[in-house]
Amino acid sequence: MDIVDPRIEEYAAAHTSPEPAYFAALAQDTRASTRAPGMMVGTLEGRLLATLVAMLKPQRVLEIGTFTGYSALSMAESLPPGGRIVTCDISEEHVAIARRHIADSPFADRIEIKVGPALESIAALEGPFDLVFIDADKENYLAYYEAVLPKLAPDGVIAADNVLWSGRLLDENDTSEATQALREFNDRIVADERVEAVMLTVRDGLSLIRRRPAAGPAA
Repeated sequence: MDIVDPRIEEYAAAHTSPEPAYFAALAQDTRASTRAPGMMVGTLEGRLLATLVAMLKPQRVLEIGTFTGYSALSMAESLPPGGRIVTCDISEEHVAIARRHIADSPFADRIEIKVGPALESIAALEGPFDLVFIDADKENYLAYYEAVLPKLAPDGVIAADNVLWSGRLLDENDTSEATQALREFNDRIVADERVEAVMLTVRDGLSLIRRRPAAGPAA
């Protein structure tokens, strides 16, 4: 299922400010060198991440799921002076592609890659993080969320990708582990009184999650 009519998606992309030219080379390399190029965030979501960083002005960004580096580079492009990204992935194959393109970009000094199980990488990192982007194995989304929430800055934002899972969440016959994990994740987030969330129908679904503002003094 397409979340958005492909014609609408094409129109939206055509009316979005273009990405820098080196993203085309990264996208081409990803399609040629990986078995699942659809894991790449793509133009619209990449530009959304760049815009989100430009608005939030985060000094510290944590990404869970580097893949070939498209999303990390999209965010790095808009970082304020001194801003840094730590991105985690378990695949040496994917990270090798990311390293090449990050090195060839203007933002190599802004991005640090950690290879290994993401929960171990997160445990070894000190917060706070101003922005966390979760785009890794869906079965661990809840574990990643619980691991990063204590390290989220008071005004920080968690962005979780693929939360609509190409519409498979609506198929009652789909009981695959990833689909069930995303259902549980989405249900938990909307019920979690610690946070507020909005689910966007961008590409494969993107949830933006922030701490619930503290209640003001009683009237």
